[in-house]
Order: sequence, then structure tokens, then C-alpha cells
Amino acid sequence: MSQWIAVCQLDDITPGTGVCALVEQDHVAIFRPYSDARLYALSNIDPFAHSSVLSRGLIAEHENELYIVSPLKKQHFRLTDGFCLEDENFSITHFDVKVEGNTVSVRSRNELSQ
Repeated sequence: MSQWIAVCQLDDITPGTGVCALVEQDHVAIFRPYSDARLYALSNIDPFAHSSVLSRGLIAEHENELYIVSPLKKQHFRLTDGFCLEDENFSITHFDVKVEGNTVSVRSRNELSQ
């Protein structure tokens, strides 16, 4: 059975930005690129800078795909799966995210590995 962790309200995430949440032991960046309820969740840890900063990055589009651009070293991580455009060896963890009512929940990584 999946364990979903409620982290915030949808209205807490301004469209075009991201927020950071602690989901068990993981720093998770949750992004809301549009004003609707589409959300994406990735690790908040920039693997190049070893810092918890990706939620403060810029959302960008490249070849019809959405990416978050690291605010420190400017690498691009695809929102749908965490793929690093500059170096696939530095791709990051993707998390399942959902909205029920107005509540945003992220599935814990412990449950993803089962």
C-alpha cells in the first residue's frame, strides 16, 4: 500500500514557482508551472552543488519539455523524470505527487522501492 505524505495546500504554491518539503528523510522540490493543478516533484538536492536549492530554480522549456534550472550551477533537470540535460549521470530522483481537494501529497521514496 502506498504511503502518501500531505505536504501543503495547492494554493501555497504560486504558479510558475516551486516549494520545498521534507518527505520523511528526503528534501523534495514541488513545482507548479501553470495555474492549474499540474505538479511535478523532484529531489531538491542539486547534485552538482550538493545543496538543497532546486525548488528556487527557474522553470524553463526546452524542446517542448519542462525543466528546472538550478539556481547555482544552471544545469537543467527535466520535471517529468529528473533527467539532467547536461550530464545524465547526475539525473535526480523523481517523486509521485498528487492533489486531492486542495491538499498536495507526495509518495514517500520508501514506498517507491517496494
